[in-house]
Amino acid sequence: MIYDWDEKPELNITPLVDVMLVLLVVLMVIAPNIMFEENIKLPQGSTTQQVSKIPPVHITVDKEGNIKVNKENFLLNAFTDNFFLYAKKLDKKATVLISADKRLDYGVVMSVLAAVKQAGFSEVSLATNG
Repeated sequence: MIYDWDEKPELNITPLVDVMLVLLVVLMVIAPNIMFEENIKLPQGSTTQQVSKIPPVHITVDKEGNIKVNKENFLLNAFTDNFFLYAKKLDKKATVLISADKRLDYGVVMSVLAAVKQAGFSEVSLATNG
């Protein structure tokens, strides 16, 4: 038996790459479906303090300029002063939602918004139909 010492063995890595690509594809398909769940025990909270929900303040302005705040009517020309007095009995952290007719002048809506801001409310929203 004659052995050729100049012959170099070749390593064929193509099957290895094929197997690795198949494993990578399987891992990529399965990985999003794996859910990790860790069981933990939460401490007991105090049940003595209740979180109170502050009722929102609804302001509605119709096309004639009549203003209604939580079922109380106000006149447009005296709204700033009257709302300032009315707001003293409301919580200033409450959300104010202003609904105005789209046919109203922009200045009317902005004067109502300014009166609400001057009364001390910080969370004010303008309602839309969309």
